[in-house]
Amino acid sequence: MRSGTLGTVSIDFEHSVEIDRPAAEVFTYVADFANNPLWQSGMVACRWTTEPPCGVGSTYAQEARFLGRRIETRFRVTEFEPGVRISIESTQSTFPIQVTRSVKPLGDGRCRVTAHIRGQPTGLLKLFGSMVKRSVAKDYGTLKRLFEV
Repeated sequence: MRSGTLGTVSIDFEHSVEIDRPAAEVFTYVADFANNPLWQSGMVACRWTTEPPCGVGSTYAQEARFLGRRIETRFRVTEFEPGVRISIESTQSTFPIQVTRSVKPLGDGRCRVTAHIRGQPTGLLKLFGSMVKRSVAKDYGTLKRLFEV
């Protein structure tokens, strides 16, 4: 994370899940943020605000619900290594956040997906860091089930 981007970080954790599918297939899916509502609870809508292909500087907007609150966020892709890693950073949000999703092949057509989440929630959201962690774990469990059906 660049210095000063998010101020004092109060959430900083990683979550990984192994998926019985090829890394390239899983990366393509998780790097297309338009898929987020299909596997992330509380996600209402995501739409790219720049034209494809995805790369550093690409932007998208999302609408989510968390603890009954509507959260609108705009993101910018800050790192993109095709097939390996994508990092995003909120540019406009009530919950400043940075997320890195990486996918590593494990052999035998399996991979490990890791999410590194860093953020500075504001207002009442400051109190719910553990809820964010549980929500992320649940979402990545859903992602695993989607691919292993």
